[in-house]
Amino acid sequence: MGSSAKPGNAILRRAVARNGLHLWTGTGLAGIYQICAALVPVLIGVIVDRAVSTGDPWALSVWIGVLVLNFLVLVIAYRYGARHLQRAIADEGHRLRVEVAAKILHPRGVKTDRHAGELLSVSTTDADYTSFFLDHIPRITSALLAVGVSAVTLLVISAPLGLIVLAATPVVLAVLNKTGPVIARRVADQQEQAGRATSLATDLVTGLRPLRGFGGQQAAAERYRQVSRRSLDATLRAARTQSAYQGASTTLSMLLACGVAIAAGWFAMTGRITVGQFITVIGSAQFLIEPFGTLAVVPSWVAAARASAGRVASVINAGLVLPDGAADLSADRCELRLDGVSYGTLSKLDLHVRPGEFVGVVAGRPTDAEALMRVLTVPDAYDGAILLGGQRLEQVERTRARRLLHVEPHRTDLFTGTLASNIDVHDDGAARLPEALRAAAADEVADLHPEGADAPVAERGANLSGGQRQRVALARALLARPPLLVLHDPTTAVDAVTEHAIADGIRALRHGPGTGFGTLVLTSSPALLAAADRIVVIGDGTVTAEGTHAGLIAGDGDYRRTVLR
Repeated sequence: MGSSAKPGNAILRRAVARNGLHLWTGTGLAGIYQICAALVPVLIGVIVDRAVSTGDPWALSVWIGVLVLNFLVLVIAYRYGARHLQRAIADEGHRLRVEVAAKILHPRGVKTDRHAGELLSVSTTDADYTSFFLDHIPRITSALLAVGVSAVTLLVISAPLGLIVLAATPVVLAVLNKTGPVIARRVADQQEQAGRATSLATDLVTGLRPLRGFGGQQAAAERYRQVSRRSLDATLRAARTQSAYQGASTTLSMLLACGVAIAAGWFAMTGRITVGQFITVIGSAQFLIEPFGTLAVVPSWVAAARASAGRVASVINAGLVLPDGAADLSADRCELRLDGVSYGTLSKLDLHVRPGEFVGVVAGRPTDAEALMRVLTVPDAYDGAILLGGQRLEQVERTRARRLLHVEPHRTDLFTGTLASNIDVHDDGAARLPEALRAAAADEVADLHPEGADAPVAERGANLSGGQRQRVALARALLARPPLLVLHDPTTAVDAVTEHAIADGIRALRHGPGTGFGTLVLTSSPALLAAADRIVVIGDGTVTAEGTHAGLIAGDGDYRRTVLR
């Protein structure tokens, strides 16, 4: 907790500062509401003493009018105060979600150990919990005002009663505040464990088909069961601590209110206060239970907000993986070159893709292909040189680099919408959409539905098969028309006939006359490799062979076994 407390506090202070208008307006109105509520038992006591006891109709009508006016102010203050505060909370929650999402999606990459599910939890649950801090401030402020008004009222009626409230309140709060650090630690642990469970669940749902393919679902389910159990244990620990705290705070608040009521009853019996004053004291004591309870749970509220703010800060304040590139390549035809690149399992890898060239890469180890995709996506902490158009990739301005070099991973995501909206992401490629669909054989997917390209797609493409999702993702990459396109196993879930159609489609769309596009495909598909101009074979992290598909099939036994198995 200590490591994230200061950044978390800074996030909370910023939330207060940038929502000042709505926050303090709402807090002021909430304070007026609470003052009016505290005055209700006072006015009832006055009505009893000055109108009911004396039998004065005029005094009765006047003080009832004052009571009605008090209720009118109370209702108006509550309505508009709540409106301002909800606006501040909603605005801050939205801003935090946008900030976290922007940092996660930053083109230069964010340095974080958190997995996708944890980041999702931070951008939703933690952003909301942090914004709720803006609700705690007016509640605490109005509760203190209520206690103050009631204490002054009791002091006016009877100095001992007022002193009981003024002396006991800070003692009760001080005792309860001692539990604040325990609550903070347990809430922070609960949120961390819940984030890990969410992350693992996201990974398992995404990879469910491959897990079924090699029979790993039981092991995956057991792993999730363990992580989920740890999350449940952390949740129960936090709930037990907060429940015990709430029970103690409620008990102390009730005891304090009961003590005031008992003392008032004794004073009324001995003639030291009037009947109306006794009614006021009893009403104030009953009324004080709510603000006492509010003040008692402050440590729990603040602990949850600080824990969430710390997690939000850990993402927003995280460093970026890549430097701020300054090089701006103007050419739409550029080449990709890797010179002596060592990264992960890669060792002094040399690779060259020229403008207009279709290159296939066959990696004997899957980890080599993954490392190559990773270093092209986030070129950080590698040895050697990766050159895009003659400039080091990490030094090229990131937006421009992504426009020139598009890396499409093996596992891609689809989103809720339609086939067309998942392919034409920027909604500016309608004219090119049919040819991209044909090249990726995704037109067959559209033809299965009466709506065609407007057919609905569920979240993560859950209503599509694995092969259909692959084709839609490939069509999206092809529609972008990047000068350099890198694909990783784009046809593993399609049949052989469709695979040949896709190979021909990529060839026709990206390597027809006058296109000048470069394409790099990491695959073991014979159909895709046969369509390539040149094949590079990677073994043990470095290039072991190079040539055409036909030449390597005829003369390289290892290549032949890898491709034709």
